[in-house]
Amino acid sequence: MGLFDDLSRFLENRLEEFLRNNPHLELEALLEQLREQEEDTLKLIADLQLQEKRSQEEILSTAQEIQRWHIRVQKAKNANREDLASAAGEREAALLREGNQRWGHMQGLKERINQSQELLHKIQQRRQEVQAKAAEAQTARDNAQTQQRFETSGWSNKTSSSSSGFDDLEEQFRSWETQDELEQMKRNLGK
Repeated sequence: MGLFDDLSRFLENRLEEFLRNNPHLELEALLEQLREQEEDTLKLIADLQLQEKRSQEEILSTAQEIQRWHIRVQKAKNANREDLASAAGEREAALLREGNQRWGHMQGLKERINQSQELLHKIQQRRQEVQAKAAEAQTARDNAQTQQRFETSGWSNKTSSSSSGFDDLEEQFRSWETQDELEQMKRNLGK
């Protein structure tokens, strides 16, 4: 197992290094992960809502049964059939307990739906943030490529500019700041 662990660790390290050197790919991977989380959360919400609907139907059915047995209790009492009234009363009480349990279950489902919707909202916000960072990184890459082409053509013309060093520094800081913000978002997402 040591060989496989070493190989796995080596591959993970290489992947992390590759992603650090290509932050736009790291952003794409993070976006894909967020898309999957959003999809899973939407499925969970749909499933919970279906369960809630079934629970509501069960509660309604139980309420109708309670009403039916309550009427029977009254009929038996009016006919002085205490034996039937007592048995019907017990059945009504059992149905009331069952109805209360089902009501509690439905309330739990509603709470889980609310929590899932809050989670979905957070995922969607995070996805928008990452998309904005990805767009910003793409713009930075495009600018860097344009600058590189400009500098390459500048070499052939043998002209130099003192602002070129400043632009390189600006680009380095943008890249570093983007990477730092990405790391911060990943830490926040992991919470």
